[in-house]
Amino acid sequence: MSTTSSANSSADEPNKKPGTQTEESSHLLEAAENGAKYGSRQADQENLLDDMVHTTTENKARTLPQYVAALAAAGGAFAAGTLLGWTSPAQTEIQKGTAYDFDVSEDQYSWVSSAMTLGAACVCIPIGFLINFIGRKWTMLLLVLPFTIGWAMLIWASNLGMMYASRFLLGIAGGAFCVTAPMYTGEIAQKNIRGTLGSFFQLMITIGILFVYAIGAGLNVFWMSVVCGILPLIFGVIFFFMPESPTYLVSKNRTEGAIKSIQWLRGTEYNYDAELEELNQTDREIKENKVNVFSALSRPVTLKALGISLGLMFFQQLCGINAVIFYSNQIFEDAQTGIEPTLSAILVGVMQVVATFVSTLVVDKLGRRILLLASGVVMALSTTAIGVYFYLQDQDASSVSDLGWLPVASLCIFIIMFSIGYGPVPWLMMGELFATDIKGFAGSIAGTSNWVLAFLVTKTFTNLNAWLGNGGTFWLFAAITVIGVVFVFFAVPETKGKSLNEIQAELAGNRHTAIVASAPLAEK
Repeated sequence: MSTTSSANSSADEPNKKPGTQTEESSHLLEAAENGAKYGSRQADQENLLDDMVHTTTENKARTLPQYVAALAAAGGAFAAGTLLGWTSPAQTEIQKGTAYDFDVSEDQYSWVSSAMTLGAACVCIPIGFLINFIGRKWTMLLLVLPFTIGWAMLIWASNLGMMYASRFLLGIAGGAFCVTAPMYTGEIAQKNIRGTLGSFFQLMITIGILFVYAIGAGLNVFWMSVVCGILPLIFGVIFFFMPESPTYLVSKNRTEGAIKSIQWLRGTEYNYDAELEELNQTDREIKENKVNVFSALSRPVTLKALGISLGLMFFQQLCGINAVIFYSNQIFEDAQTGIEPTLSAILVGVMQVVATFVSTLVVDKLGRRILLLASGVVMALSTTAIGVYFYLQDQDASSVSDLGWLPVASLCIFIIMFSIGYGPVPWLMMGELFATDIKGFAGSIAGTSNWVLAFLVTKTFTNLNAWLGNGGTFWLFAAITVIGVVFVFFAVPETKGKSLNEIQAELAGNRHTAIVASAPLAEK
C-alpha cells in the first residue's frame, strides 16, 4: 500500500517575475524531472525544427527497457506489500501464543501492526535528502540492509519490544521505497507511458499483499517471515543491473553516465541529443533559480499542489483501506460468511491485484479524475452497505443469516474500486503536481502524512469498533469518502496527457497557457 510512498518533490516556479515566466520555468523543470516526453513545450512553440527532432527521436525510442526498469524498482513496493499484509495471516497464531515464546494481547498486536506505519512516517523526509545525495538507484539498494535486518529481528524476536523494533525498522525501509521508487520511475519514463509505469508501484504493493496472504495460508509465522525476508535480497540482485536516473546524473555533471542511462532506457538507436539538452537546461534552471525550501513552499502554485496531494493522501487513508487490509481475516470472521477467513483474505488480495492491473491499463486513457471520482462514489456505497450489515447484525444476528454475501461482495467491490482509483492515483499524481526544485521535499511531506494517517487508522480501528460498533465505523469511512469525492470534483485537476510544465500552468490558473502549450501534441 501504499505505496509507495512514494516521493516526489513539489515546486511551482522559481521566482523570476511574479506570474507567468516564473510558472513557465517551473513547468519546464517538472517536465524533465518526471520524464515527460522530454520535449519542452516552450521550445516546441519557439522552434518547429526542435519539435520535429523530438518527434523523430521519440518514434525510435524503445519502451520495453523502461518497463523493465520500472518493474525492477517496483520490486521494493512488492517487499513493502508483504509488510502491510503480514499482520493479517500472522494475527491468529501470534495471539494464540504458538508463534513466539511470549504472549501478545490484542492491544499489543495493534501496536505491532501500526509500528510499521510509524517507521515509514519517520523516514519520508530524511530519505528525500539521501536520494539527492547518493542517487535514486543506490538509495534503493541501500534499503535492502534495513529490510533484511528488520525481518531477521522479527523472525527471531525474543520479546515484545524486539517485535516493535523490527516492525518499526521494516517500516523505515518500506516507507523509503514509497518515496524513492515513484521518483525513479517518473524520471525514467516517457510521457506517453508515465501513468502506466507510475501505477506499477501500487500494483506491486497489492501483489505483495496477496503473496503474503497466500503463503500465510500454508506456512506458519516463522517460515512465512523467512520467505518475506528473502524478497528484499532478490530485489537487490535484480535492481543492481538497472541504470541510475538520467536526471540525477545530469544534476551531478556526469554527462557520460546520463547518456548511457538514456541509451539503456530508450535504445542505442535513440538520438539522445534533444533529451540530454532538455535535462541540462532543466538543471541550469534549477541552479540559477535556486531557492531555499521555505521560499519554494511559500509559492502559491506549490501550496496548491501540496494541498491537493495532502488531500488525496488524507482521503486515501481515511476511506479505511488499511483497516480492511490489516484486519481482513477478522472482518470476514465477524461477518459469519461461512467462508474460511484465510481464503476470504486471499480473495480480497486477488481482487486488489486484478483491479490495480486494470488501472495501469486505463490510467493513461481514461484520466486521473474520472478514476478518482468513480472509485470514491462506489467505495462510499460499499462501506455504507457493510455498515448496514453489521448494524443489523448487532441488533439481531438472525436478521442477517441470509445476508452473509453482502459484506463479502461489498468488501470485494470496495477493494476493486480502491485499487482502480484511490490506491494508485494519489501516488501517481504526487509525481506530477510538483516542480523539480521542491519535488523531493514536498513529496516527502505528502508521503509522511500518508503514513501518519495510516498509523492512526490502523491503531484506532479496534477502538472505533468499540465506540461506534462495526456498523458505525464503516459509516464513518463512507462519510469521509463522500467528502473526498467532493474534494476531487472541485480541487483536483486532470493531468492525463499533459507535460508537467502544462500541469503547473493549470495549477497557477493559466489555463490558456496550458491549452496553447499542449496544442502541438494534438497536431502530431
